[in-house]
Formats: sequence, C-alpha cells, structure tokens
Amino acid sequence: MSHELSIEEYIARQPQYDRARRIMHPLLRALAPSFCKVDVCGLENVPRQGPTCLMINHVSYLDPIVVTLGIPFRYTISLSKAENFSIPVAGWFLRQWGHYPIHRGEYDRRALRQTIALLKSGQMVLMAPEGTRHPAGMQQAKEGLAYIATKADAVIVPTAICGAEDWRRRLKRFRRAYAKVVFGKPFRFRAQGARRARRTELAKMITQAMHQLALTMPDEYAYLRGYYSDIENAATDCLEFVAPGG
Repeated sequence: MSHELSIEEYIARQPQYDRARRIMHPLLRALAPSFCKVDVCGLENVPRQGPTCLMINHVSYLDPIVVTLGIPFRYTISLSKAENFSIPVAGWFLRQWGHYPIHRGEYDRRALRQTIALLKSGQMVLMAPEGTRHPAGMQQAKEGLAYIATKADAVIVPTAICGAEDWRRRLKRFRRAYAKVVFGKPFRFRAQGARRARRTELAKMITQAMHQLALTMPDEYAYLRGYYSDIENAATDCLEFVAPGG
C-alpha cells in the first residue's frame, strides 16, 4: 500500500502504479460520463511531461476525479486525507492508483517530502492550497505549494474547477453532476531552488499564484474567486510564465 511504504519505496514503485493507471484511467474516462459531465478548456496548457503541479480551487469531493477525467495524456496523483484509505471501495481505488495520504490538522512532514519527491521524479501532482473545500469561494491559501514547487522546480498550472459544488443535489434529482475544468497559463516561481525561502516570500508567491487561479475562472463563476477577487491587483513579479504544453 502506498501509505505503508517508505518514500523511497513509493517512488520506486511508480512504474507499477503506472501499469494499474493504464487500465484504470481509460475505464474511468469511459464510465464517469454516465454520472458526471465535464467540460474542459485550456488543455494545451498542461505539460506533457516533467514536474507539474496542478493548483486547484477545492469545491467538492469530485475535484480530483473531474481533473483526472479532463486530462487524457497524463496521470494525476493526489493527496487524500488519511481517513479515506479506510473506506472499503474508495480506499482500494486510492491505493491501486498510488494516491497518498495527508494527515489533516497537523504539520505532515512526510506528505510534504513525498510530494517533493514525486515532482522531482517527473510526476504530475494535484494540490489544493486552501487545504479543504470552500464551495462558496476561495479562502486564503497556505504557503505549502510555494515551498514544494520551489524545491522541486515544478511548473504550476492554475486549474479552476467550476460548477461542481452542487453535485449532490444534481445526483439526488437523477441528473448528471457537472464540472467545468479550466487550465490556465503555466508558470514557475522565480525563486526556484531556493533552500530556505522566508515565510513572507512564500506568502507573496502563493498570493500571486492564487490570483492566477482566480484569473483562470470564467467571469460567470467570479463568485468562486472569493478571497482573491481583487484580480485587478494581481502581481506577477514572483512568477515566470512558461510556454503552454512545454
């Protein structure tokens, strides 16, 4: 199981997980449309290889699924709260895919190191800087993503998830859930490789990154920008934009 391995063993086992993903990914993409419709924009902004961090706003339990459905050419690996691995069906799927746990409510150093190691090995990781779901609009983000991305020299793709917050209501009415996934302009933080960025620097980085995520949201979903609604004040001096798909 991914959460019982050492970090080194977990990274070494990625080719084994990839074999399972090659089976599970197309099956998920084939079966999921029966209960969830996903519209995708900006797919050309997702790098086809190399350390990549998909930075999402977190609105529902469906977020990792709809992002996975939206990308046909790469596998997305996600953090999931440790309790999910004990759920019979969902836990099995998480373990087979190679997702890994994070312990909420504490500073999970192992999850931090595991994310950096995954990115350095060239994987694509999904992260929600807010830490928990905020379906009414984004709240102030934590600095962890900025720290991880600078350590791993990762490309960040702001990934807006819109419309998925009412998925339960739709399913109860025997209607398909819906989500619009928009991949924005990819960038790196300019402080790549910094050994010990100060907290104030990390806070500035994540603020600018979250403004890019807010800018990625279509205007009809402007309410989801929440804490980062002041997009007219978005600065970019900490960001270095990269060629789409590069």
